[in-house]
Parts: sequence; C-alpha cells; structure tokens
Amino acid sequence: MDAGRCIPRLSAEKELPLKDKIRIDRNKCCYCGGCVGVCPEQVLFLLETELTVDQDKCTMCRACLIFCPVEAISPAAAAVPRRPPEAQCLQTDVVIVGAGPAGSVCAKVLAQSGIDVLVVEKKQEIGIPKRCAEAVEPGTFEAVGIDPDPLWLRNRIQVAVLYAPNETCVSFGATTPAESGWIIERKIFDKHLAKDAIRAGARYRLKTTALGVIRENDRVRGIVVEHMGLRQKIAAKIVIAADGVDSMMAKSAGLDTVNRLKNYMSCFQYEMAGLRGIDDKAIHLYYGNDIAPGGYVWIFPKGSTMANVGVGIKTSKEGDRTAKKFLDRFIEKHPLIFRNASAVEFNSGGVPVRRTVETLVGDGLMIVGDAAQLVNSITGGGIKLAMISGKMAAEAAVGALQKGDVGRSQLSAYQKKWEAYQGKTLKKMFKLQRFAENLSDDDLNQLAAVLTAETLEELAQGKFSGFVKLLLKKLPSLVPLGLKYLKS
Repeated sequence: MDAGRCIPRLSAEKELPLKDKIRIDRNKCCYCGGCVGVCPEQVLFLLETELTVDQDKCTMCRACLIFCPVEAISPAAAAVPRRPPEAQCLQTDVVIVGAGPAGSVCAKVLAQSGIDVLVVEKKQEIGIPKRCAEAVEPGTFEAVGIDPDPLWLRNRIQVAVLYAPNETCVSFGATTPAESGWIIERKIFDKHLAKDAIRAGARYRLKTTALGVIRENDRVRGIVVEHMGLRQKIAAKIVIAADGVDSMMAKSAGLDTVNRLKNYMSCFQYEMAGLRGIDDKAIHLYYGNDIAPGGYVWIFPKGSTMANVGVGIKTSKEGDRTAKKFLDRFIEKHPLIFRNASAVEFNSGGVPVRRTVETLVGDGLMIVGDAAQLVNSITGGGIKLAMISGKMAAEAAVGALQKGDVGRSQLSAYQKKWEAYQGKTLKKMFKLQRFAENLSDDDLNQLAAVLTAETLEELAQGKFSGFVKLLLKKLPSLVPLGLKYLKS
C-alpha cells in the first residue's frame, strides 16, 4: 500500500487567535460537563454536544485541564497549526462505517462467518440521538434472524389510520399477529444489535470519525479515521458504508449519494407524554398541504399516553415555514389530544425520497441502508430495508473474500440480490410519492371518501392496478395525474 496516499488531503487547522488561552479538542471531548462544574470564573458553557469557552474572561487557572478525564482541554498554542498524531496502520478484512441497524446486522453476519470485521462509529453512544419515528413493519425481525426482546419492544401496532385534510379517515390493518408491526426503542435496540455482533466476534470503536477512504489504483483499500485526537489508517479488503443519510464514505469514494433538496424530507419530532384519546394499537397519519406539504404528520404510540409525534415535509415546498412550525401548529389545533401533553425529547433529521442510489458497489466498497437511500418514499421507513441490505451485503462480502476477489464484479452479487428483492417495489413507491405530493387537499378529501382497506393494502405492497381501476370508476379527474406518475 502506498503510505503517501493513505491520508486524504485535508486543509490544515486554522490558527488560533492570539487571545485564546485554552483549546477544546472536540474530537476528544465527551461533553460530560465536569469542567463547567469546576470552573471558578464560569467561563465554560455546555450546550448539548458543544462546549465553548469565553476566552476573554478565562484566568487560565487550569482547573478544567486538571479535571478533564479525556485530556480534551489544553493550553492554546497560538498561531501553531495542529495535526493529530498518527497511530500504526490497522489491518482487518472488513471495516464498516456506522453502527446503526444496517452496520450492526452486517457485522454480525460477517463475524458469524469467521470474517475479521471492525465497526467504527463517530458517536460516543450507539443509538443516541435517534433520527427515527421507531416504527417497524411486519416481518422485520424474522427477515434478519432477530428474536424480539421486551427490552426494546414498546408497542404492537395492528392498524394504520390515514386522515385526509378534512379528517375523514380510512384504515387498514393486520388480520393475524404475524402481520402486526411494532414501535421499538431505538436507543436500546441499536445497542442490542451491536452487542449481538460483538458476541459473534465483531469489534467496535466508538467516537471514531471516518475522514475518507484510502484509494489505490482506483480501488478502495481502507479508510482513515480519527479517534480521540489520534489519526489512524485502517487497511481493509472491503469497506462498507453504513453511515446513514449523511454518508461521507460513499461520497469520498466517488459515488453519487448527494441528497438533492427537491428529493429530501425535512423532519421534526417530539417524543411526548400525556396524550389523550389516541388508539394506542394504531399509527395515525395526517395528510394535507396545509398540514405537511409533500409529506404527513404522524402519531406513533409507544403506550397508552406516550407517542412519537412528528412531521416530514418536502423541503422544496416549505417556503419560510420549518418542519417544527408545521408540527407545533398541528399540535395546537388538536387540543383534545395534546392539552395535557409535554415533550420529553426532541428529534430532527432528513429522509431521502428519491430513487435508490444507482450504484451500490465499487471495487472494495459497498453501501447499505440509509447511506444508499434505501428508504420507502411513501412512509419514509427504512429500518427493515437497512437491516436486510446489511445482511445481503455481508453475504456477498463473505463470498467475495472466500474467492479472493473483492472487485466490483464479485461484490455486485449484493446489488443484484437487492434489486430482485426490493428494486422494483421502491421504484413504484417513488412514483406513488410523486403522485401523492401533487394532489390538492380537495383531491385528498375525495380519495379518502372512496379508498378501501384492500386498496390501501395493495398500495403498501406496490400494486397499482386496483388503485388505477378505482380512479377510473370513482375519480376520473385524477386519472391523468395517475397515468403521469404511476405509469411513467
């Protein structure tokens, strides 16, 4: 391996202003807040995961330096560019970037096959913060061999209720327990998956930021990471990008995974306690251009008075109103549900609503889950898809490693298997989403009056024939729009 090409070209760190007295290494800082507690001058401030210092008021008493358990605070070296020291290059068969459901399922399958696998995760705690409404569709756990555990199962869902702008509702649901969905606790669930992978033999490193891939002769040969102020090369036969919707690994390898604004949902959610009058065995979805343009508001119960309450809107349609403003207004307009409710957690994030990334593999590289934008465009759901893609990628990696060939042609077994499994369905869901986002509120109200549970069930499976026949019979005015998107 050409060591000169192991480290990506990164701009030198900016020189510190001459007035700076202490330096906070945000790669090391674990945001424990201890330094704030010992500062006699109250010049340190902790805001969630951002520690700042008032350099003008700092007396350089060094109390914070002495206390810090991870040496994240040091005297400022004014006007001296800093570059992290480098550790010895690490070798592994497979390195996975990201310890979400896709990465951990992938790691477990690889480890069970005797593959040396390392998972790196930029956060200091797996599953925190969540960017998820925590709904899991039927058959998810069985598909990847996971035994449901009461520790992370919060609620069983039997019905989905869809509300038109005028609050006319239509519902469809499970006829057997096996068809029921779940609301889970991601903070526990993600750790559970990681523990399973570790027990199978995988290794994990937290608070380790992947800076970019190592490329040699147009092949991906590993990654460069930074862990607690120490930079390191990780040489690997295969790199698997499981680093979520904001994936940097796929981009650094030259794959087109950029989320364009017109195909992106801006999402905001409260986890709330004290809700009233909600059927806790149903998920509730509210549609309308004045409620959630291009998307919907959801209420996903986690118990009789607990729920994730959120909104997703198409960012190209929001104008000067944010997702949070849409959600706050929805809550204000439903006092019977929310009068006595309060938020116990805020969540926000983005969801891609576009066609799946065209290329899922490269020479020595695979991308899985949200990083590959494997998301249902209608629901925004991706947990099941993420885990199954991680399992499929792992199986393809095992086969390629056994043959001693980790080139694109061998790894493409993963993409072929994925296309056969969900490729056509996700393309259909994208067409249905394009159709739905172009409906007026009046169109949505009319649809709610004629839709049946059977038709909704077919749409959820990507079957459009019954829906088109319904339009022809009941709402012929929507047929041209249906033909434009559903049959395109």
